[in-house]
Amino acid sequence: MIRILQNLTRRWSELSLAVQFLVAGGFGLLAIMLVVGFWVTMQIRDGVIRNSAATTALYVDSVIAPLLPDLRKSEELSESVKQALDETLGQGALGKRLVSFRLWRHDGTVLYAKDAALIGRRFDLSDNLRSAFQGSVTAQLDTFDGNESKEQAVGVPLLEIYNPVREPWSGDVVAVTEFFEVAGDFKATLASALLSSWLVVAGTTLTAFLLLSGIVLRGSRTIDDQRGALRRQVSELQGLVAQNSALRHRVQRASRRATALNERYLRRIGADLHDGPAQLVALAALRMDSPVFSGDGHWGESRSTEVAMIRKTLEDAMREIRGICTGLVLPQIETAATTDILRLAVNEHERRTGTSVTLTLPGHLPEPGASEKISIYRFVQEGLNNAYRHGQGKDQVVRAEMKNGRLFVEVSDGGPGFDPARAEGLGLAGLRERVESIGGQFETLSGPQGTRLVISLSVEEQA
Repeated sequence: MIRILQNLTRRWSELSLAVQFLVAGGFGLLAIMLVVGFWVTMQIRDGVIRNSAATTALYVDSVIAPLLPDLRKSEELSESVKQALDETLGQGALGKRLVSFRLWRHDGTVLYAKDAALIGRRFDLSDNLRSAFQGSVTAQLDTFDGNESKEQAVGVPLLEIYNPVREPWSGDVVAVTEFFEVAGDFKATLASALLSSWLVVAGTTLTAFLLLSGIVLRGSRTIDDQRGALRRQVSELQGLVAQNSALRHRVQRASRRATALNERYLRRIGADLHDGPAQLVALAALRMDSPVFSGDGHWGESRSTEVAMIRKTLEDAMREIRGICTGLVLPQIETAATTDILRLAVNEHERRTGTSVTLTLPGHLPEPGASEKISIYRFVQEGLNNAYRHGQGKDQVVRAEMKNGRLFVEVSDGGPGFDPARAEGLGLAGLRERVESIGGQFETLSGPQGTRLVISLSVEEQA
């Protein structure tokens, strides 16, 4: 049972607000319509019966009252009064309208009746009789008690009316007349009035329901549209949050790796200075301490030879220092075009190594920001260095192209290749970190036929 209720609740919650209103509002307004309709029709029915009864009672009273004696003094009706009542109620229009007629005394005794067998009999007072003796005209339609079987057998609609008979000079109720009026036309009129009332109530309820349904339907559509837009925004926001989280983790990893790489770069620079220029300078210092420079000056020719060797050693040291600086210092590439940057990197490599590089460029390349330009230059520089060191400078190629809004730069060679998973050294690792830190992608493809290094950048041209 609980599961059924849960399923019904879930299905109800899945319905739109408009459908929920149509169902709940429809049943609610139907119940209200029935309650209001029954109340209105009952008020109309009671009012119509009461007004019709009052009119008929006034007419009957105007005809019967003059025939009655002083009922406060007379406990019975004389034969002449009964005969006059028989003639009045048996003939004319009044006799045709009244199926039955009785005159009641306070103690429940029938003083007169069309049915002579009832005259003089005593009955318990009904609620309608008590109300009439208290001064109210009461009436009921087609309602009979156990003493009214003959009236019920007539087979036509009857309006039973209880009318108080008042004493003319005091206004006190001295008797009650009970009569049954033929109410065929009255019942048809009453039914028509009740039907009209129901139609009015139903039409009003239906109009209100349609108006409210239109308002709710419009509001429901607006809410559904806003809900859909909110869901899309939430979905986009969740996607952005996930992207931000992924980028944050990438930045953290890149920062940690960059720190480690910087330390490795510093160690490599220190090693290059120690193993190259420092050794040459130390060699020159040792030659300065040789006997040639510590004698009395009789070694002129040897001194000249030694000075020439020291000068050459120092020149080699300076050349190595300049080579190290050349690799560390960037040229002015922030304001250069992308194609010029690629040509510069290729020309520098060819000049330094004495090898040739094939450069393939499209007709137009975008102009990215400074970070992208630096990454492109360092990528080509390091890629060609690897091609020279590990690929013997064979079939060196630099290629650039645009695909689907992304800039692809490739450096390849025809060397023996290597295992990228094991042999990615300091230079390639630094390039990967540099490229991925600006949202690019780095790919290494190597095999017996050669090595290909590819980067792709999503670039936006700078104004």
